[in-house]
Amino acid sequence: MYKMKDEFKTGIDFIDAQHKKLFDIADDAYNLLKNEFTIDKYDKVVQLINELKEYTAFHFKCEEEYMESINYKRMFTQKIEHDAFIKKLDDIDFKTIDENPDKYVFEMLEFLNNWLTGHILHNDKLIGEKK
Repeated sequence: MYKMKDEFKTGIDFIDAQHKKLFDIADDAYNLLKNEFTIDKYDKVVQLINELKEYTAFHFKCEEEYMESINYKRMFTQKIEHDAFIKKLDDIDFKTIDENPDKYVFEMLEFLNNWLTGHILHNDKLIGEKK
């Protein structure tokens, strides 16, 4: 369901590879949501959230270092959006996940979908135009 498509490519290979990994995490979440044979999804949801937290922290650090190296003029705006994404992950109430994991995964997918499509298409692609 979630795949890195050419339209999301920035032209910066390492950023594109990292974005692909984010799409892969979203796809894992989608597959978990659709898996009706997994009854207790809490641990798997927590694992996905932790993976997303760790990977986005890594990705944002790499992306921000690259933007700094090319003196990217919109870096401050990017950093604000990255920090807001991390804050959203840090503010997760794990009790609500336990109450209804499917609902939470669905909401997480909506958030990821909006982020991946919106942020990459409207912000990250501009970085590639600067190089």
